[in-house]
Formats: sequence, structure tokens, C-alpha cells
Amino acid sequence: MKSLALVLLGLLAFSSPARAGSTALFDFNNGPQFTPTPFDLTEGGITAHFSATGQGFSVQNTAQVIGVLPNGFSGLGLVPNSVFPADLLVSFPKETVTDFSIMVAPQELNTDSTATLRVTAFRNGTLVGTSTSMGSEPFLWPSSTLSFSSALGFDSVVIHYDKPPPTGGDFGPIFVADNMIVTASAVPEPTGLSLVAVAALGAVWQRCRAARARALLRRRTLAS
Repeated sequence: MKSLALVLLGLLAFSSPARAGSTALFDFNNGPQFTPTPFDLTEGGITAHFSATGQGFSVQNTAQVIGVLPNGFSGLGLVPNSVFPADLLVSFPKETVTDFSIMVAPQELNTDSTATLRVTAFRNGTLVGTSTSMGSEPFLWPSSTLSFSSALGFDSVVIHYDKPPPTGGDFGPIFVADNMIVTASAVPEPTGLSLVAVAALGAVWQRCRAARARALLRRRTLAS
């Protein structure tokens, strides 16, 4: 009976292949427009919770608000609610994420260099890692892609205006964001064989329990 249990445990180990990690694009074009942080969005089965520091962000028509559409942006995006610095916070309450990217563009109107933006990833509040990006000329709301990947996984990120243009100029310490792409880690997917193995293990456990009960009863009968 012990050998049978070991065989069934082996079936469980090899009959539950991992389901490929899912990837979702959050382009904010479904709005709803004017929605302020905090809010939740679900795309491709992945739920993201958006919040912020300072005055926060809202879903807006980016071009209408800032007067230009940064390269790679489209339609609605995340726009700051004030001219003062604010971090964009994104968490994934139901997922462990392995790959994250988001397009960002800092406010630059007349500069000879560009700002540095940063994404920092956490898992259960513990730092996992960080990376930065910078736009390219012309420096008029120059866009770049902030990205971070980790096989260990993470469940939240902070997007932060890290450093201003080193040569100064006409700029503001704010940024717009759009087109966030998230890949969630693969999860085990039970198969029919694994479910049969679970049921069989339960039956084995019940038989062992019954056998122990009968043996105990016999010992008590002989003792009396």
C-alpha cells in the first residue's frame, strides 16, 4: 500500500504541467476617461490596481491635455493631475509578475538633455530590483520604455521621476504613461490524471486508517 501511495505521488508530480504565463496590454483606451487613481483594470485575465502619491493621475486623452502625443502613445493614457511630482504605483493583487514594461514621457518643452525615469519592483514589500530609461531627441515630451524582468517574480512596481535633465531648461518633474505590458508567471494546471491521483490517494489514506483501526481493535480484544 505504501508503494502504491508513492506511485500516485509520482503521478501528481508529473501530471500537472505549468500553464504558459499570460501577457496583457493595458492601453487605457477603454477608459473610462477622467477616472482618477486609485482604480482597478483587468486585461487578459490580469488585474492591476493603480494608485499614486501626490495629486495622482487620471485616465485622459493625452494629446488634448499636454498638446502633443508622445511617440508610441495612443488615445487615452495616464496623465498627472497636477504640475507637482507624483509616483505611479501599480500592484497585482492576484498575480505574480515576471515581466513588466510601460511607456513614459517626461514634461520637456525646451531642453538639451532629458530626464531619467525609474521603475522599482517589489514582492510582498521587499525590493526585487530596479531599472531606468531616458527618452531621445527631440526633447519634447520624449518617450521611452521602462521595463523590468525577474524570474523570481514581483507583485508591485513604482514608476518614479528620478532625475531632471542634467542641462536644465524648460521642463517639469512630471510624466505621462501609456501602453503597460505585463506577463504573469506560469501556474500549475491540474489534469485529469492528477485529479484521479488525488482521489486515489484519498482512498489509500482511508484504507490505511481503517486497517489501523481493525488492528487496534484486535489488540484490545486479545488483551481482554
